[in-house]
Amino acid sequence: MIKKVFMTLAAGFLVTLGAHAVEQLDIRKITNGTYSAQGVGGMRSMNDGEHYMMIGGGGKHLVRYAFKTGEVVDTLFSVDNARGCDFKRFDGYIMSPAEDRILIQTNTKAIYRRSFTADYYIYDVKNKKMVPLSAGGPQQVPSFSPDGKMIAFVRDNNIFLVKLLFNNSESQVTTDGKFNEVLNGIPDWVYEEEFTMNKCYEFSADSKMIAYVKSVESHVPSFSFAMYRGMAPSFEENALYPGAYTYKYPLPGVDNSKVSVHTYDIKSMVTRKVDLQIDEEDYIPRIHFTSDPEKLAIVTLNRHQNRMDMYMANPRSTVCKLVLREESEQYINEPTYQDIRFYPNNFILQSQRDNYNHLYLYNLNGQLVKQLTKGEYEVTNFYGWDEKTGDLYYQSNETSPLRRAVYRQDKKGKKTRLTPETGTSDAVFSKNLQNFVHTHSDIHTPAVITIENVKGKVLKTLVDNKALAEKLNQPGMPTKEFFQFTTSNGDVLNGWMVKPATLEGQYPVIMYQYSGPGSQEVLDSWRAGFYGGTLWESFLAQQGYVVVCVDGRGTGGRGAEFKNCTYLELGLREADDQVETAKYLATLPYVDKNRIGIWGWSFGGYNTLMSMSTGEAVFKAGIAVAPPTYWKFYDSVYTERFMRTPQENGENYEKTSAINRAPNLNGSLLLMHGMADDNVHVRNSIEYSEALVQADKQFDMFYYTNRNHSIFGGNTRYHIFTKMLNFWNDKLK
Repeated sequence: MIKKVFMTLAAGFLVTLGAHAVEQLDIRKITNGTYSAQGVGGMRSMNDGEHYMMIGGGGKHLVRYAFKTGEVVDTLFSVDNARGCDFKRFDGYIMSPAEDRILIQTNTKAIYRRSFTADYYIYDVKNKKMVPLSAGGPQQVPSFSPDGKMIAFVRDNNIFLVKLLFNNSESQVTTDGKFNEVLNGIPDWVYEEEFTMNKCYEFSADSKMIAYVKSVESHVPSFSFAMYRGMAPSFEENALYPGAYTYKYPLPGVDNSKVSVHTYDIKSMVTRKVDLQIDEEDYIPRIHFTSDPEKLAIVTLNRHQNRMDMYMANPRSTVCKLVLREESEQYINEPTYQDIRFYPNNFILQSQRDNYNHLYLYNLNGQLVKQLTKGEYEVTNFYGWDEKTGDLYYQSNETSPLRRAVYRQDKKGKKTRLTPETGTSDAVFSKNLQNFVHTHSDIHTPAVITIENVKGKVLKTLVDNKALAEKLNQPGMPTKEFFQFTTSNGDVLNGWMVKPATLEGQYPVIMYQYSGPGSQEVLDSWRAGFYGGTLWESFLAQQGYVVVCVDGRGTGGRGAEFKNCTYLELGLREADDQVETAKYLATLPYVDKNRIGIWGWSFGGYNTLMSMSTGEAVFKAGIAVAPPTYWKFYDSVYTERFMRTPQENGENYEKTSAINRAPNLNGSLLLMHGMADDNVHVRNSIEYSEALVQADKQFDMFYYTNRNHSIFGGNTRYHIFTKMLNFWNDKLK
């Protein structure tokens, strides 16, 4: 009966249930975005706080809107009437400080996750004329000087400077940049991936200096992977012989790039090395010029990443002074050093020093003024602070780890909840912090996007996604619910479940999880599930499966103690909690305990392998996509943050190795990986598959040509999810 239903549903037909035509979800429509919720991406406030900008017309126009009405005011740029424009659409833009010029981004080509090159054009808003930023080739991370008279950018690992008042004359700030050897003003691969950055240079507030981080990676071991001709896209240079891509990738315990901070005096053209007295292995994840041109904030981490220091450096004398130190017994929370906000006289730091992530106010000398937020909840996003009034705007999960709301807090500590809706609310604030674009969703409701003011008035609804909500929530569609259960260790875990509309008998279960440190999949948000909206999970429920997701120990939203408990033993407790989940599900009357599967991507793929290899045969089948299988194979920054080095913690590197656990694998396994994965190298799956072969374990394996960690492009996503469905139907039905 179930197989016959599947053939009907996969065809995408509508099934009549009473008076309702129930939407039957389809893999093609899920993977090609047919069911995606409408959004308003790329919205940015203008300086006056009364207007915002968005790209419109499919990349043809940059349009100005009024916050108060949400209506179009005028068009700031258009490919149709810009003088000197010879392209039909653009990819992005950067406004000058005075908003009189715009850098228009075209011909964008990705490098890694956050880095890319592009051709930029300088557009004059008043005379509607545009000229190329540089004739020397594509650029990276261009930036206006605070006075708007210069633009810096990086090309071929060197920093260049364009002076707009001197007929856009171009000069070169650094000359020693070289691929796989020296980088100036941009991070190496591991900094970009793990410190979430693609730029590491800044202008001083008076526009007289540039500070930048230099990374010397010539001594860092290289990693190579083969590139084939392939399709969608096709690389013709590899048509006869495969090519290879080689780049620097530091493994745990191996040398990282040697980093240093330098300053460049634009007038005198003098370059200086900042006298930063740190260990050779320390990291510099951020630099910030403060409002004082004589104070360059340099943020450093020791290699263990359990101590963060902030120095104030004089860019001319190069003298550094330690002004702040943050320490942890395990590791520093990433927002602490990745999201420091500087104001004319202060900066705001995020810290989990009291177990929960909160905001702390400091002056520029590094002296603590006061703790701004406090309580047994997490600040999950920081929007801004009005230095004059003391008003603070942030997002937190104060009501529940599963939910998010936007708050304003005045200088006396009085809080006002600006978004009363249950679920998840996020905001993009105007620069004067008086208006915001509010995006709200919950697990049943796609994004409703409104413009509101901080007095609580809804000014305009931009998007309601009403038609999509009605289509996906009609009677007869799968049901969604949250649940909790207590493990045998006494830990209370949160989960969500998607079930067929009508339960009759016992069903196979598919468990989806990610489980990585600080992650959170169990949220009352439309982003729930692999594709958001639990679309993939709802499709599976229509095929006769119950789909479950549980956040185990090590995940986020519940404080540092819960998150950091996996320290030095990454993967052990996470796997145990998925086994506990399967045991709990087996007690439910509508679950067939002999037909429980588990799957995940990346860390979730690793945890799939670990969970299927604990020695407890609770899983009949599993799918691991792009899994790290041995922490010695992953990058230094991420791995050492949670495991320290193999030299220090070698025993636990072996205990947490999925490869070492291969002989204990229980259940049928499908292993999939992209062959050009620059993040989790395909060697992880190759070495793991060899361990299975030698352990006499049968399994299925599939590799995707030239695909990176996300495994997409052309027909790829449809293929991979169809393969998953076929595997589940074969193994669990």
